[in-house]
Parts: sequence; structure tokens; C-alpha cells
Amino acid sequence: MFERLETTNMRVIMESEEQVELSFTRTWNLSLEGKLAPLNIDKRFIMLRGSSGFYTYAIYDHLKEWPAFDLDNTRVAFKLRKDKFNYMAIADNRQRFMPLPDDRLPPRGQVLAYPEAVRLVNPVEPEFKGEVDDKYEYACESRSNQVHGWISIDSSSDSTGCWLITPSYEFRSAGPLKQYLGSHLGPTMLSVFHSTHYSGADLIMKFGENEPWKKVFGPIFIYLNSNSDGFSPIKLWEDAKQQMVNEVESWPYTFPASEDFLSSAQRGKFEGRLLVRDRYIRDAFVPVSGAYVGLAAPGDVGSWQREYKGYQFWTITDDKGYFSIINVLPGDYNLYSWVNGFIGDYQCNNIINITSGSEINVGELVYEPPRHGPTLWEIGIPDRSAAEFYVPDPNPLYVNRLYVNHSDRFRQYGLWERYADLYPNEDLVYTVGISDYKKDWFFAQVTRKKDNNTYQGTTWRINFNLDSVNTKGTYKLRLALASVHYAELQIRINNLDATSPPLFSTGVIGKENTIARHGIHGLYWLYNIDVQGSLLVKGNNTIFLTQATKDGPFVGILYDYIRLEGPPT
Repeated sequence: MFERLETTNMRVIMESEEQVELSFTRTWNLSLEGKLAPLNIDKRFIMLRGSSGFYTYAIYDHLKEWPAFDLDNTRVAFKLRKDKFNYMAIADNRQRFMPLPDDRLPPRGQVLAYPEAVRLVNPVEPEFKGEVDDKYEYACESRSNQVHGWISIDSSSDSTGCWLITPSYEFRSAGPLKQYLGSHLGPTMLSVFHSTHYSGADLIMKFGENEPWKKVFGPIFIYLNSNSDGFSPIKLWEDAKQQMVNEVESWPYTFPASEDFLSSAQRGKFEGRLLVRDRYIRDAFVPVSGAYVGLAAPGDVGSWQREYKGYQFWTITDDKGYFSIINVLPGDYNLYSWVNGFIGDYQCNNIINITSGSEINVGELVYEPPRHGPTLWEIGIPDRSAAEFYVPDPNPLYVNRLYVNHSDRFRQYGLWERYADLYPNEDLVYTVGISDYKKDWFFAQVTRKKDNNTYQGTTWRINFNLDSVNTKGTYKLRLALASVHYAELQIRINNLDATSPPLFSTGVIGKENTIARHGIHGLYWLYNIDVQGSLLVKGNNTIFLTQATKDGPFVGILYDYIRLEGPPT
């Protein structure tokens, strides 16, 4: 059911010389069951004197006695005038003139493998001919999805910017790495509060019977700026970024009238220091810089990336490992963290209770990442992304010119088809000590299309040499996956007999659709596999990685990092 959350009542909450706040509400009752989502909705709009724009936020309320329901996506959408706004900016290196929405419609546009992806075959403006437009090419991680928008050329000398600024992502689901849509062709600006994109069914919000829930989404700020010195997108973009900084520094706002939005004085503070100890790298407690540390609902290790009902509060450690999480809403939390350069997730199992005005210093925390024995070899970088691996050039028929020679080259359409172009008959073979993962490890283990329009699974090989083997010892294979979509990963060692059971299988996992949506990561998966020394031999060995499912072109695995460890020493 698609619902626009239309309201039935309007009320002036505040009206003064300095501020106006309006409330648009809808009240749910049992007569609406099956017609509307069982939520009370309160949509607020605020204008402040001297502020070039307006604020909006929403309060969703599900009462205990109301029926169960699921929610997979909720957002605010702004559709700008297509005859005015034609330049889009979502990052310093992701901005461009955009085609018209009419160019997506037949006969000007040709739909590709799915409706969102369209090749512009006869656009109104010839400069866009041959390009692919797909809204997923412009998705952003929550941590960097703070300002985006459009610029209009009003005349030969004037230009106007319209920007969506999100000063905090505390109300978004699934933490800082969750990817959301923002601005895309329309011209459209989205503030997505919750979605299943790049995560799948694991992130469908499920509410049971007798489950009360209330959440405040926002406020966000719609900011307008202008320039009378000719078309200067950089000047308007830089001004919008500075406005974003101003909004972040003002968070949490003092002006929303709803008692459900708490001020800074009603919130708490949590601080401490994070150290890492991996005795096979350095047998010491080492402070780490740039580690993400966050408070989210109590759960299992890593559960923050699938959490959606509560609020999350994140920061990064300084160069001595210290962190401070401010403006935390009252409630019970677990502390979570991950550290680039190390596998796994850290969790402090103690329940952390934040109250209004509280200041808690937890002292020093130590993360000991999974480790069994010394590293024999490794492939990739443990950073929850496949970006370091080989990303091919796109088929020349399917280019988005923004991403040519770009750091985000993985955002091009159709890269999954390039695997069969590069490996038409045999699958990837990687030789430790000779191959270079930046050149020789394809960024996604996908299916191969056959001549009869069916697909087959693929088996990659890792060849490696061991000078000696402890046949009575246990080795450990670490497999960190950056994203999975309807894939089954089977592991075999030195024997590819598909009729015998694999050493390990994930089973069919993942519904993230990251490959089709031009992502480089989705949800993080970590598998730790015991390998008996009797399976290995002195000299040449091979690990076979079989992706066994074959249900279409978007099935596959994005690896983050692979490591083989020897027995403990």
C-alpha cells in the first residue's frame, strides 16, 4: 500500500513576530483498518524570521491497542520545477547538469534491466544522448547525506539554489553506513527517514500487536540561496555547505514547539576511550583514530545495522582514541563500534542508561578483534566496502559521464555484465603473492549469463603456497562480506568435487540488491571458518569460492576482506 500520509486537520501551533509553526495532523481509528497505516501523523512546518527557508519534521505514533503492520519506506519528497532547476549537487565531486524528466519517457528513453535505469536515446538536449539515468547512481551513505539539492538559472545573471539539509541522522534507521536516496532526476529532493534499500527485508519495520511506538523524524531544513553574479554553482554549493555546518552546530534546535522533540538540556552525554589489541599485529593496547563509536538500541553484536525503531547516536574517535557522544536522547542503549583496518564489531554488553542532563564517562574500552593465529595471507582491506577491488570501465553504451575517471566509478550502470566480458569461459583465479587485488579481484562475484538467457553460478579460486603445514592444527579462514544478494557461498579446499558437501556454506543469504543499485557495500557479514590442517598440503593449495545460486544477473557477493590464519603460536 502506497500512502501519501495526507492529513485532515491544520492548526497554528505558534504565531509570533519571530516564528510560525503549523501542524497538519491525521488521527487513525479502527474504521480505517486496511485503508491507512495505523499511525497518528503530525507533520510540522516552521518558518523563522531572517531564515532563508523553512523547517519540517514529523511525529509518527502507533498506539498499543492498534493492529500490527509493516513499514518499509517513509520519506519527505520535494518536486521542483523542471523548467527551472537543471543543475544537481550532492557532493563536492558529484554534481552536474541533468537531463529533463521527459527524456526518460519513450521514445526518448529506453528502459534497461529495470524501470529505474533508462538509456537516453533521443533527449531534448543532445549533450545527454547515450547516457544512462538511474536514481540509484546518486545514493549517499547516511553519514555524508547532509546537504544536496538543485540550482536554477533564473536569467542570464541570476541563479537560485534549493537545498535539503539534514543536520543530524539520529532519526534515520541503521546507522551511519546505511545508504539512502537523496536528489535525483525529477528534479527531486528526498529526505528518506527509513528505507530497505541496500539492506532488504532485514530492514522492514515490523510492529506487532500491543506494541506502542512513537518517533520524531527531523527537523530537516529546506534552504534557498541565490547569486546575482551569473551562474556559479560552486558559490551556491559552498554557501549551502556552510549553512549545513551552521545547522549542525545548532542541533538540537531550540525552536520546535512539540514536546516530543527534546532540547539539549533534556539529553545526555556519553564519552570514553577506545583501544584495540591484536596481539599478532602488536601486543599492546593501541588507541585508534577514526573509529566509529555509537549508541543504539540494545541488541546483538553488529545489530545496529539492522535497527530501525529507535534513535542512533554516532561519533568518531580522535587520534588518541577518545570519543564524546553528545545530545543523546534518554533511554537504554548498547555501545557499538567498528574500526577500519580490523574485522568484526565491538559491543559493550552493559546497558547504558541515558537520562536528561546525565554525563557518563565509561573510561577505557578495549576491542580485541577476532584472531586465531598469525596471518598467512590476506586479500583486500577490512573496511566494510569492496571499493579497493577492481571496478571495470562500463560498457560504452551505458555511461554516466559524471563517473568517468571518478572515485565512485562503481556507480556506473551494467558493471555486473562486464564480468562475463572479462572472464567469458573461465572464472577468476587469484594467486597469493603474485596477483594484485586492486587489479585482479573483480569487485563482485556475480553470475555469468549464458547464450540461452539463463545464468550460472561462478567459482573463484585462491591459489596459495605453504612452506609447512601443521596437519594436527586448526587454521582459520576469515570471510568478511560487504554485501550479499540471494547468494550461497560454498567453500571447498583442494577439492572442487561439487558432488561432495562443501567445507562450509552460508546457505542462501541477503536481499540487499546492491549490485543492481550501483552500490559498493550493503550489510556487513563476517564468517569465521575452521580449517583442519589435514585439508592443507605443503606447497600449492587452492581455496574454491563457489557462488551457487543462479537466479538472474543481480545475484552475487561483494567481498570486504579475506584472511587465512595459521594455528595459534
